Amino acid sequence: MKRALAMVIGSIVSVQIGAAFAKSAFAITSPLTMSWLRITCAGLILLTFARPDFRHKSTAAWRALAAYSLALVAMNVTIYQAMARIPLGLAVTLEFLGPLAVGLFTRRGWRDLIWVGLAGLGVALLGGSPGSLTWAGVGFALVAGAAWGVYILVTPSVGRHWPGATPVTVANLTGAAVLALPVLLLNRTGLGNWRLWGLAAAVGLLSSVIPYILELRALRHLERRVFSVLMSLEPAVAALTALIILGEQLTWLEWLAIGCVIAASVGITWSARGATKPTPPHSALDVDQA
Repeated sequence: MKRALAMVIGSIVSVQIGAAFAKSAFAITSPLTMSWLRITCAGLILLTFARPDFRHKSTAAWRALAAYSLALVAMNVTIYQAMARIPLGLAVTLEFLGPLAVGLFTRRGWRDLIWVGLAGLGVALLGGSPGSLTWAGVGFALVAGAAWGVYILVTPSVGRHWPGATPVTVANLTGAAVLALPVLLLNRTGLGNWRLWGLAAAVGLLSSVIPYILELRALRHLERRVFSVLMSLEPAVAALTALIILGEQLTWLEWLAIGCVIAASVGITWSARGATKPTPPHSALDVDQA
């Protein structure tokens, strides 16, 4: 049990370190290019684990995989755009409203209004914090959250049709192919820098491959509800990681807002009382997250 908990915490930290490294690369390349490099590297690395088999698949299977791929790519591209405009911790907090909304809408208890109120208070506190947020940054973060919510909703269907690491591998490689043309035509800044490619490979490992392996092993020993509660720490870990690696400092009001969103997520997860709730995966494996 302790080992499984350590794996989940390690996964969360790995994702957010990868996000911080990715943001540090915005000094030498654009967020879109970094998104493409990260997706490309993650897909190629995951391809060493997965052996996609496309034979005898139904229309429903292809439809589910297409929706899954679209959600994953949209999530990755928009969260990087948000990170380029607002602090990492706040971007992840706003993005986390997506899975939180999924948890709330799949519940029907009056007590859930408490968690809605807490999440709303968190957003209101962020809105009252001067200087840290921009409309574009908030907008991109919310779109990333919506994509994360769609990702969670379609994941069970994808899992029924596609085994193992096949969905996330195909989704990353599809995203790499789709984004290649706009990146190569419009956003080639830094592509000749081998340091950038090395950083992208590290981000792919930290934000996708390592979390995938750790979470897969941890879920063999943890209840999904416990896993989801631990995943609620994502915004706080993102803010701490950004503070340590990027020097991004938040105000006490912003920390309080992050705490409200985390409390709402923990509350809606724990109050489920064993009800099935989609497990919020990482922004880019899944997340990244960020």
